[in-house]
Amino acid sequence: MDRYVELVRAKTVTGQFSPATAEVYCRDVQTFAELAGAGRVLDDLDGADVDAVLLAFARRPDGRRRAGENGENGGDGGGAARAGRASQSAASQARFRRSLSVFFRHAVTAGWVQLDPMRAVTVSARERGGLRAERRALTVEQAGGLLAAARRMAEEPVPAARRRDQRTELRDALAVVLLATVGPRVSELTRANVEDFFVNGGDRYWRIFGKGGRTRDVPLPRPVAVLLEEYLARGRPLLDRGVEPKALLLSWRGRRLARGDVQAVIDRVLARVEPSRRRAVTPHGLRHTTATHLLAAATDMDAVRRVLGHSDLSTLSRYRDELPGELEAAMRVHPLLEEGRR
Repeated sequence: MDRYVELVRAKTVTGQFSPATAEVYCRDVQTFAELAGAGRVLDDLDGADVDAVLLAFARRPDGRRRAGENGENGGDGGGAARAGRASQSAASQARFRRSLSVFFRHAVTAGWVQLDPMRAVTVSARERGGLRAERRALTVEQAGGLLAAARRMAEEPVPAARRRDQRTELRDALAVVLLATVGPRVSELTRANVEDFFVNGGDRYWRIFGKGGRTRDVPLPRPVAVLLEEYLARGRPLLDRGVEPKALLLSWRGRRLARGDVQAVIDRVLARVEPSRRRAVTPHGLRHTTATHLLAAATDMDAVRRVLGHSDLSTLSRYRDELPGELEAAMRVHPLLEEGRR
């Protein structure tokens, strides 16, 4: 496993893997070694052993969330956790399995194992908790509650008695608004630099550096651009200690905000949402929210693809979640019955 981790990290130098992707692969194989038993011989593992690891991983508590944090409004995986089933989200389980598949394919090529045990895995998707959550996207009411809470957080006066490095309200509000309205990957958000935001023709743009070295320029809605300016003028200077002069989002220590900190940022804003509109959500869930509502508003599919940074239109189908009442709304404005309504 250690040799594989070194190899994966080396591939970031040549651009074969992004640093974020490499860290996911490395973390997953290290978790696999822990669950399988560090003293085991790799070539002795069979499909049943991998099955046991997949089930053990599914039952591990999700470290990004505290117990009971999913609330009563149907957070992803919350019901399963309360019923004693999988604690890891369905997306995390699917990602873990993909990481193992990539590892064992390399292990066969490198001669570390004679047979790929992934070919003999028998644990079904149902037993592992499902490959996909029922719905990740927030509804209009839930997303509106989250954005309203972020705006209130940005507008509230900060008590002067608090230390400068504890005044993170503007930063938290901006992070959540960018995630919910632009839908970047969490790695794209934390990698963002101040210089990546520029003005062209009177509009503020964000140059996002995405997967595979691809970049995209996404125009920011006017309210988001205003919040960005407010953060740069009043919020960021409170956190800036000169350690990370380029980073957009800074921690209270003045360093670039880490990927693992983003969930805590979202949860702080969620705590300010009225309970009737509150539902737990992850950074990736907010990316689903952006895609779902842009498509529900009949935004051009290729435009949505470009906003999210997908190379293929077919990928959008995985991000388009069903919304309550959308079929009824579509049928109420049926284009063939427009003349009859007039």
